[in-house]
Amino acid sequence: MDVRTVNLEAGMPTAAFAINHMNQELRRAKAARLRAVKLIHGWGSSGKGGRIKEEVQRELAKKKRMGTIKDYVRGEDFSPFSQDARRILTDCPDLARDKDYSRNNAGITVVLL
Repeated sequence: MDVRTVNLEAGMPTAAFAINHMNQELRRAKAARLRAVKLIHGWGSSGKGGRIKEEVQRELAKKKRMGTIKDYVRGEDFSPFSQDARRILTDCPDLARDKDYSRNNAGITVVLL
């Protein structure tokens, strides 16, 4: 499978540290010619509002606008019912076998490189 999973919430980092880790892992995945990365960022169940998730999605939107990544889809939209997910699956069909596909998992985001 041409997909790497990266846990950004391990160790309860700050949002800034998690974004730095995400950027490093996206660069590594591109260098390894992977097609996609699944980011685990959590969804804010600790009551802190999901700061890492918010920052990850803000940074990914910027990267998409700049052309650094091709696309991304939020975990809650990662299903056959989402146009964004179907578009990503066209480029990386391996993602249809991911355990979070069609699970409405708000704690992940899938990035197409």
